[in-house]
Amino acid sequence: MRKSRYSDSQILAILKQNENGVSVPDLCREHGMSSAQFYKWRAKFAG
Repeated sequence: MRKSRYSDSQILAILKQNENGVSVPDLCREHGMSSAQFYKWRAKFAG
């Protein structure tokens, strides 16, 4: 299985930024990921 580019703590920090009002497109552009990846993480970690 492929190793993730982001650690769990980095993912949680990105999700926290979104909760604090940063838009999803801005986060995706800043961190170099797709919006689909963001929503997968949100479903997995912010449940």
